[in-house]
Amino acid sequence: MLGDYEKFKKNVFGLTQIDLNAYKEKQMRRRIDTLINKNKMANYDSYVELLKKDKEKFEQFVNFLTINVSEFYRNPEQWKLLDQEVIPELIQKFGKSLKIWSAACSTGDEPYSLVMAFSRHIPLNQIKILATDIDRQVMDTARIGLYSEKSIAGVPDDFKRKYFTKVGNSFQLSKEITSRVQFQQHNLLKDDYPTKCHLIVCRNVLIYFTEDAKEEIYKKFNQSLTKDGVLFIGSTEQIMNYKAINFARKSSFFFSREQ
Repeated sequence: MLGDYEKFKKNVFGLTQIDLNAYKEKQMRRRIDTLINKNKMANYDSYVELLKKDKEKFEQFVNFLTINVSEFYRNPEQWKLLDQEVIPELIQKFGKSLKIWSAACSTGDEPYSLVMAFSRHIPLNQIKILATDIDRQVMDTARIGLYSEKSIAGVPDDFKRKYFTKVGNSFQLSKEITSRVQFQQHNLLKDDYPTKCHLIVCRNVLIYFTEDAKEEIYKKFNQSLTKDGVLFIGSTEQIMNYKAINFARKSSFFFSREQ
């Protein structure tokens, strides 16, 4: 045993403002214990002291807590629905100056996919995406815009040809796309949410949270949207009580704000 996990959670919150109580404990504790052992620390207390004095280990810890499984155009059929139905409806209702938020954006695959998807409907220089994540390291990776072949496998062929350049075994995304995204650190459990959004995309992230934390985040997403604004969630997720928190279901993974 590595010691008092409850005390450790309080110490982590004091250091990072990350509330480990919001994560499923068994899964998260197993991940953390693995990292502590990897760093050859004897217990939670000694690991906390390491985090306080070693910036690199601190960043490693935050990065380790964050689930970074991402790819461009993940679940293509949902992106097809976004392209053919959701985006045209948003433009029809709100015009082309849309406020778009990619929450828990990880390594940037999703916000950059959004830029490309919207570019079929709006000139690139009119597209702005706010992309947020709790993890600074993954956002640094995202800003670079360099991806593996596997990561970009789902990108439509015309966009691959137009916006990606092969560099060794990787692919560099064009500044035409990367310049349309603003990255910003944000904690979904603690920080204020943007307001009057027309589209919020948060996919395959909340499955790692407790039911109470999920409901609170979905409520905040609803409040963050303008009336008739849309929330796009992942194929691993569902909002069971969507009516109770002021959502209307447009399709399996798209929900609009009612009032």
